[in-house]
Amino acid sequence: MTAPAHTDRALSFSSAAAQYAANRPSYPPALLEAIEAMADRPLAGARVADIGAGTGIATALLHARGADVVAVEPGDGMAEQFRRALPEVPVVRGDGNHLPLATASFDFLTYAQSWHWTDPARSVPEAVRVLRPGGALVLWWNAAALDVPWIDAQTDRVQRHFGLERTAGRNGDGTHAVLAGPTDPLDFARGHVRWSRRVPLDTHLANIGSHSIFLVHDGESVAAFLDEERRHLLTVFPDGIVEETYDVAFLVALRP
Repeated sequence: MTAPAHTDRALSFSSAAAQYAANRPSYPPALLEAIEAMADRPLAGARVADIGAGTGIATALLHARGADVVAVEPGDGMAEQFRRALPEVPVVRGDGNHLPLATASFDFLTYAQSWHWTDPARSVPEAVRVLRPGGALVLWWNAAALDVPWIDAQTDRVQRHFGLERTAGRNGDGTHAVLAGPTDPLDFARGHVRWSRRVPLDTHLANIGSHSIFLVHDGESVAAFLDEERRHLLTVFPDGIVEETYDVAFLVALRP
């Protein structure tokens, strides 16, 4: 099976924006605390742009922490869901490669689950342009905790079904790719926070079904996989409540 193009996967989320908003996990408070410590400044009162904001999952946390947030989102469907969830937060159309933001105007740029959709040759200079001196570029990903046996087994099933290869280290958190790419003049510090949530089986299946690899493949093939996955998971969670465990991997770099 030929893997879908990167651009197709990046644009796939708008077709499933409501599913994404209802079922994707959020992030733990400890993540924001760690970001503040590494940036050496609070989010409260800071000018923050959340890039690739999607339906506003991360934006809502930043807003609740007291940040003055602007969201940047390229997708029609995602932006529509964002406006429903956070009508008080401005959202503008754009992406990390072409930020519709003034030079030296923000204290933080945040990318929750979205930096990997950018071209670092363009997104790094754009971030440096938009950040104020000493401002922080912050990237993070919820990565499935593959040392949990059922999660590791599920990941194998997903990748076999869609003809994907598991990457070295099998972490999927995005940080290795960032650090291997062009990041000058930024020097990233790295951290991670483990957390979990308990959700109904239907929520878990809708969550994994909102990932881009599912959204760009044939609906019958996806439905067949999810039906079989339900049977697998009921042997692990017979009460129908799934405990999802995540390692939030994050990178923080200060603009010189």
